[in-house]
Amino acid sequence: MERAVQLGRTAADAGGAALAAVFGTVAKVRPAPKPLHPAGAQVAGTLRRWGCLRSWGVPWLDEPGEDRVLVRFSRATGLPDPWPDILGLTIRVQRPDGPADLLLATTGTGVLTKFTLLPRRDPGADYGTLMAYRTPTGPLWLFARGDGRAPFPRRIRLSAADARGGVTPFGEIVLDAEPDTTDPLISFDPVQNPLPGLVFYAWEQRLREGAYAAARSVRGRERSG
Repeated sequence: MERAVQLGRTAADAGGAALAAVFGTVAKVRPAPKPLHPAGAQVAGTLRRWGCLRSWGVPWLDEPGEDRVLVRFSRATGLPDPWPDILGLTIRVQRPDGPADLLLATTGTGVLTKFTLLPRRDPGADYGTLMAYRTPTGPLWLFARGDGRAPFPRRIRLSAADARGGVTPFGEIVLDAEPDTTDPLISFDPVQNPLPGLVFYAWEQRLREGAYAAARSVRGRERSG
């Protein structure tokens, strides 16, 4: 058991180093504060949580509530419309104890397809977290889907799912206005700013840390340059 845990840690460390290296390479090719998802559009909104029909043991998901949010739509490689791209959806939840960040990308929503990044054209597509969060009842994936309104959705439905694929809606974001394409530079980081009651598995944490550390380093160099 101990050996298996150690192997898992080693693999996660190696994966994290690989992600950091990839991010660093992209940053050299495209020197910018955000080498991936370089340009986007931001807008404030309100997240109304009515709670999941099933219990996850996480009050933020299980119980009704309301949060102010900042939403960012982006394209991973920065390809222009109408080219398909891996689309990004970033949601910053404004909490009394500080911001909490949720990063999603266009994926499937099925048992297997939720692990697959899918190029899309329409920001109203399906988004997923790709990796699972750890909860008292087991692994959980979060999903989002826009209302199909062009060029950006005005409403975004949020859902949660377990490993078997049962997707349960728990809330909806209503955006205040059209997104602002001036895209002010903000550092979103789900590792440093986790959602309340939702944490990554240890191997995921180790895998992500390298990439996000590299991202913070690039932004620091841009600000000081």
